Amino acid sequence: MSGPTASQSGAEPNPAGHATIDQPSQQDRQRLDNQLCFAVYAAAHAFGRAYRTLLGRHELTYPQYLVLLVLWEQDGLSVKEIGNRLFLDSGTLTPLLKRLEASGRVRRARDRVDERQVSIFLTPAGESLRDVLACIPDEAGGLTGLDMQGRKNLLHDLVTLRLGLQTGLIPE
Repeated sequence: MSGPTASQSGAEPNPAGHATIDQPSQQDRQRLDNQLCFAVYAAAHAFGRAYRTLLGRHELTYPQYLVLLVLWEQDGLSVKEIGNRLFLDSGTLTPLLKRLEASGRVRRARDRVDERQVSIFLTPAGESLRDVLACIPDEAGGLTGLDMQGRKNLLHDLVTLRLGLQTGLIPE
């Protein structure tokens, strides 16, 4: 017994007689809902709204939370090192760090050898948030509708996507 023919499966034979998968029309390829980049963009906005709710009760923004996550892994990093981890430039990061400092969660210290370098250190208040905010990853993950394995798979796929885009970028 043989399987469906190319025309029954929706595939069209190519000039060599082999079945090919239907290619979406140009119009379908240009539909907003068919854009991978838009799906990621919209998901990022949805995450932003969720984190605004989860972190708002602690008077933190999502970027501030990311800085804390980095510092909980390794305290005393330079602004440049934090920026590299978060893919943020110093122009974006500096005001955010100043707000964290004003709230008493971090302190900034200039390097004694090179005063252009600024290192960021957690204060006791910033360190104490580690335990308080330990539930955030599970709460946010639970909002996705994905089980733990689904979230791990998605994380892997998104890291793969980011790395592919970073290595595939055409220099300007």
